[in-house]
Amino acid sequence: MSYQAPGMKPVLKVEHLQGGWDEQLVLDDINLQVIKGEILVIVGKSGCGKSTLMHYLLGLIKPWKGRILFKDSDIWSSPGALQRARTRWGVTFQSGALLGNLTLLENVMLPLKEYTDLPDRDIRIVAYSKLDTVGLADFADSNPLEVSGGMQKRAGLARAMALDPEVLFFDEPSAGLDPVTSASLDELIKTINSSLGTTVVIVTHELASIFAISDRVIMLDHEAHGIIAEGTAAELRDKSSDERVKAFFGRNLAAAKRSQ
Repeated sequence: MSYQAPGMKPVLKVEHLQGGWDEQLVLDDINLQVIKGEILVIVGKSGCGKSTLMHYLLGLIKPWKGRILFKDSDIWSSPGALQRARTRWGVTFQSGALLGNLTLLENVMLPLKEYTDLPDRDIRIVAYSKLDTVGLADFADSNPLEVSGGMQKRAGLARAMALDPEVLFFDEPSAGLDPVTSASLDELIKTINSSLGTTVVIVTHELASIFAISDRVIMLDHEAHGIIAEGTAAELRDKSSDERVKAFFGRNLAAAKRSQ
């Protein structure tokens, strides 16, 4: 899908965002749109502000300046606005962030118990269907410590999908995974995006994943305190004249040359 397709509307907008940690400026005058149904990947070197931007997008911290709008509503306009937005988002974390004293099924049930009035039987049915979507139906009664790292991440994804979110956020989904498992997770994310129409926002530095799943990429830079490039992964790799962009997307080629 092209992120410039006619009729596609932004589901999430950032307008003139400025922020950082303590008194240290990290992001300055950030403007971006997340288009409904796309897979947007946020990239950049360590320390460029990727995770900080994700914190702002999720409403975990309030910007110093600027606005974050979900479906044209400022998430900080009222306490209720942020809470309503969060019920339409799903979030996965690097570690999976599963509770070790619960089974995979019970972990997926948690958001359904917190945010819905469904009876327990229906909650179990919905949670089981989400585990089935990510290929873990046979492990519903397993403890997180009894399954692999890749399976933990899939279970975390199932939990993030429990409320049928409009937007799924991923923070370094491939971190700690071998290439085969990482590719399998990438394919699962693409399937969810294409079959359910779920908008996806991903923070990652993995080139293989960037090229495999992204519709659009934005690149952040530490010194610029913001976005220095935007486009498809191929466009940034092949057409950018910015040395910072060329270095980031040319890492595999540079490594291959050094090994010769």
